[in-house]
Amino acid sequence: MISDNQPLDTLFWRDEILQVMFWLRGEGLAQTVTAQELEVFLNNNASTLHFYLEQFTEEGYLTRHPDPAGMPGATRYELNDLGRREGGRRFQDEFAGMQKSGHGECSADCSCHQTGDHANCPSHHHH
Repeated sequence: MISDNQPLDTLFWRDEILQVMFWLRGEGLAQTVTAQELEVFLNNNASTLHFYLEQFTEEGYLTRHPDPAGMPGATRYELNDLGRREGGRRFQDEFAGMQKSGHGECSADCSCHQTGDHANCPSHHHH
């Protein structure tokens, strides 16, 4: 259920959803997600998460990939360029104190943390 405090809830869920989707992408776990898959990581039901996924798609953070069979619950969502930048920024802000570089790891301010693209990061290349 969507609360009466929707503007604050929207900000909260934008942060949470973009961060989780950025993390899943960065870890190579998922490029796209369904609302049901996000239930595992976020403390909310698929119906509410679907509402916010649709809203953030309309706002330009996500790209919608409808299920070919037309099943609404199977619609997949993907971070687009804006979503990756915002998700990366929010993720970095949230976890900056925990992101300490170890030997051979990139720093917390490396561009790969902002973009989610590890392809050009020297620390993510295995020789």
